[in-house]
Amino acid sequence: MIRIMTADEPAGITVTVDGHLSGEGVEPVRACCADALLSGKPVRLYLRDVAAIDDRGRSMLRRLAAEGVDLRANGLYSSYVIEEIQSASVSKGRASL
Repeated sequence: MIRIMTADEPAGITVTVDGHLSGEGVEPVRACCADALLSGKPVRLYLRDVAAIDDRGRSMLRRLAAEGVDLRANGLYSSYVIEEIQSASVSKGRASL
């Protein structure tokens, strides 16, 4: 089960997710973020109360981060996953220099 909320503000769009970022829950989050990116505004994906993230969810988060989406999370598990993705992104950037 997943719950997605979008807040369109002058400074950007925040997509807030609660639930499980796995299985069938991954595609609606990806689609919502893709729509937000089309606005041209900065986009933040906030994992507020996410209890599980599977491989598809992690892969989607990596792609969104590469597209410029600002990833944020609440909670130990989600924060760890986001930090891991952001660290890998920084390491890749250094390796390509």
